[in-house]
Amino acid sequence: MTDVRHCSALLVSAPASGQGKTSVTAALARWHVRQGRRVRVFKTGPDFLDPMVLARAAHTRAYQLDLWMCGEIDVRKRLFDAAGDADLILVEGVMGLFDGAPSSADLAQTLGLPVMAVIDGSAMAQTFGALACGLAAYRDGLSMYGTAANRVGSAYHAQLLKESLPCSLHWLGALPRDEKLALPERHLGLKSANELPDIDARLDALADAWAEHASTALPPPVKFDAPSVDAVPPLLKGKRIAVARDDAFCFIYPANLEVLREAGAELCFFSPVAGDGLPACDAVWLPGGYPELHLDALSQRQDLHAALCAHRDAGKPILAECGGLLFALQSLADRDGHEARMAGLLRGRAALQPRLAALGLQGVDLPEGEMRGHTFHYAQAWVDALPLAHAFNPNRGPSQEAVYRDRRLTASFVHFYFPSNPLAALRLFLP
Repeated sequence: MTDVRHCSALLVSAPASGQGKTSVTAALARWHVRQGRRVRVFKTGPDFLDPMVLARAAHTRAYQLDLWMCGEIDVRKRLFDAAGDADLILVEGVMGLFDGAPSSADLAQTLGLPVMAVIDGSAMAQTFGALACGLAAYRDGLSMYGTAANRVGSAYHAQLLKESLPCSLHWLGALPRDEKLALPERHLGLKSANELPDIDARLDALADAWAEHASTALPPPVKFDAPSVDAVPPLLKGKRIAVARDDAFCFIYPANLEVLREAGAELCFFSPVAGDGLPACDAVWLPGGYPELHLDALSQRQDLHAALCAHRDAGKPILAECGGLLFALQSLADRDGHEARMAGLLRGRAALQPRLAALGLQGVDLPEGEMRGHTFHYAQAWVDALPLAHAFNPNRGPSQEAVYRDRRLTASFVHFYFPSNPLAALRLFLP
């Protein structure tokens, strides 16, 4: 008999970006945790920053769910696993409910997740209900459970919004219009949770504010079936992989680390910004992050530059993704034009631009196999090398990143999602 689990779940979406999905999801998560409930959190689509906040709010890891990048089997497995030890599963959506392909609505409908719509109520009253009804009726088969209001002006304002809803839509709560509750942002989105020393105080404040109007009832349980999943082959048994991890290299999917560990790899983390040397290792992973915010510290690491170049020259694997690619070049300039020396693994330079340079899902046909992931960056790179391959955008968008290869160095702006093809991912770390 197929293994089945049941757990209360909500997909938190909105009519558009900027409505407050992350703040509301984080408030919900922290509030339920403080009620003694076990909460598991997820983020729709490729994202690193929102999940860091959600993970901190729920005291657990936050994973990605994307029907194309992750694949439906991976998505179902993660939800099934979460349902085994949770009282509530929260999935933060991406953009507006029906935006993108696949959209948050696609995910909710495929998995049978009830939807909560977060609506910025700051400039409306009864129209709040009309907007909620429109979202609920737009697509047949979508389960709209209820709504939450963000940026309400007062208890009376919240009451007006609540009364505008039909009885078929549950009122789940509200957050006030208060700049003190806003989560700090920068050019790639929210600031990393690890950079905010007061992050827990902020999350507690969000939970306190949520408690003023919160519904105490859990949403109805959702049925999650156990999918059939192939085991990760132990191709990296006995291998040591050095992984750069600090404020300059912080964009790491937890699922990627799990694939490497399941394959038998020993992971050794080091901080280029803090001055750590390259650990003794068989392979190196330089993930994405914010090297542009740490130019001086990274430029002074000539010992690390030399060690990485020696590692490359020995034919040992290196994977450099986005921020890792920027560090792998000869120089990098920030938005103010301040340019600094980088590791010099690839001939070329890069500079931060005032506008977004690339955004979108990416698939790449590599010699190791097809890998899926995404791109999102403000940097422009000029690389003096012929690309090994170019990514494709499944939505026919303009972002189609180049992938560079020098011996066993693989470098690109693409952030790969290793479970999209574990075998191909493991081969990137083999000689």
